Amino acid sequence: MSKNNKTQYISQIVETLLNWTTTLTYVPIIDLMAAGGSTPWEILVSTMLSARTKDNITANASRNLFKIANTASKTSKLSEQKIQELIYPVGFYKTKAKNLKKLSEIISTEFNCTVPNNVEDLIKLPGIGIKTASLVVIRAFGKDDICVDTHVFRISNLLNIVKTSNPNETRDALKKVVPKKYWQDINQVFVTLGQKICRPIKQECEKCPIKNLCPKQNK
Repeated sequence: MSKNNKTQYISQIVETLLNWTTTLTYVPIIDLMAAGGSTPWEILVSTMLSARTKDNITANASRNLFKIANTASKTSKLSEQKIQELIYPVGFYKTKAKNLKKLSEIISTEFNCTVPNNVEDLIKLPGIGIKTASLVVIRAFGKDDICVDTHVFRISNLLNIVKTSNPNETRDALKKVVPKKYWQDINQVFVTLGQKICRPIKQECEKCPIKNLCPKQNK
């Protein structure tokens, strides 16, 4: 496939999925928070809590925590045990509470209570990997970046957009071929597709909005 054809192919996929997502009632929790005016600290914390955790549990845990402490400064004053109680039952809540305590202290003391607005600084913080950092700069600061999780990794390879072996490699590869105007959208549309239709198992290909563009369906 030529570069121009691939660009058109990717654009058609993303545009189709963007139109499709507007027909759904489901919106990822972090996208809802960003649209609702949540602060960078709240988006950072909720993104961190959401790892391996369902959206409804993340939402409840975030709500419970933010009622008590909705800033880095306030969170730093909580004990690790109290944070555990507030965020339970998110996945790996003990580890996340430990990281969140350290994170709040570092943000308070080293960054003057201001969340860094770039991936390079964010990934140096406790409990923050490249996926979380990318999503935070997109949703909290409106910057162009690509957030790659297992859905984005799997679906972008399934669609032959890239040929990669892991999510980190996928982020770099996608940046080379996806038009920049779609960087912020890739995560939302592929995650939604991966959760609703194109699951790792029990895929519902007949309901897929891009089945006519999928190599699997057009062999």
